[in-house]
Amino acid sequence: MKVAVFGTKSYDRQFLEEAARGTEIHWHFFEPRLTETTVPLAHPYQAICCFVNDVLTSEVLEKLAQGQTRMIAMRCAGYNNVDLAKAKELGIQVARVPAYSPYAVAEHAAGLILTLNRKYHKAYNRVREGNFSIEGLLGFDLHGKTVGVIGTGKIGQLFAKIMHGFGCELLAYDIQPAEECTELGAKYVSLDELFARSDIISLHCPLLPATKHLVSDKAIAQMKRGVMLINTSRGALIDTKAAVAGLKSGQIGYLGIDVYEEEADLFFENKSETVIQDDVFARLMTFPNVLVTGHQAFFTENALQAIAEVTVENLQEFVAGKTLSREVKID
Repeated sequence: MKVAVFGTKSYDRQFLEEAARGTEIHWHFFEPRLTETTVPLAHPYQAICCFVNDVLTSEVLEKLAQGQTRMIAMRCAGYNNVDLAKAKELGIQVARVPAYSPYAVAEHAAGLILTLNRKYHKAYNRVREGNFSIEGLLGFDLHGKTVGVIGTGKIGQLFAKIMHGFGCELLAYDIQPAEECTELGAKYVSLDELFARSDIISLHCPLLPATKHLVSDKAIAQMKRGVMLINTSRGALIDTKAAVAGLKSGQIGYLGIDVYEEEADLFFENKSETVIQDDVFARLMTFPNVLVTGHQAFFTENALQAIAEVTVENLQEFVAGKTLSREVKID
């Protein structure tokens, strides 16, 4: 079966080709994202493969259904960019990769914390220029700090374990407490208490209507002054305009994000020779206590291999006419 793959880079091609070797899956790679403009490219293909910033609105799905597309293989865990109700109405199946390397994301979150705290990025640049002054590089001991973990699925659990290793006190919030976290000594509390008591807050929950802008003006006002806020989950969990206001006032002392609510037109592309048109993001980048990485938390060899292998398995189930074991369905 021929499969159209959208938004591809060299690393996608490498791992997908390796995973499909010896199977009936044949990739046709397209560098552009799937949008209303590029959707005609998908018409000859019974299945397409998409990523986090592809556009799968009702309008795009309607156009996919006008062609041969009957299956969408998401090569990621998230599916908030897919209109699932419309896909169901059109008879298009949607499968995803629910887990690949949770260690990759948990470790990246810890890396953001360490870098923001000890200012490794600034120290690196100084030393490269022959500046060995340590003025302005003062950090704090993580040991003894209170870390709030919002969302204690697999990634949140592993992140909590890493922070426990640093000797941090753990607070957690989730609708379903995880035994793995309570065994570490984590105390499950309300969101209000977590906001009020945490020195560091890390987001590891999915993006749902109930969690959109979970970090709002109101939430930020509840936090400790100078709090460190980390997001490696979904960009829209944070109201970016509220975060900018919090940074300006000093209520947020550090912000580390690997995701951004309007990242689709920015991340995964080289914008170094262009003027960024997103004024909110541009303002965010002016703060010295903000660290942004371009959605790379997942980006390890282990994760890319797992993503490719599970994506191939999802497509093979579709080809065989089996019930998709990782199909995304609406309630």
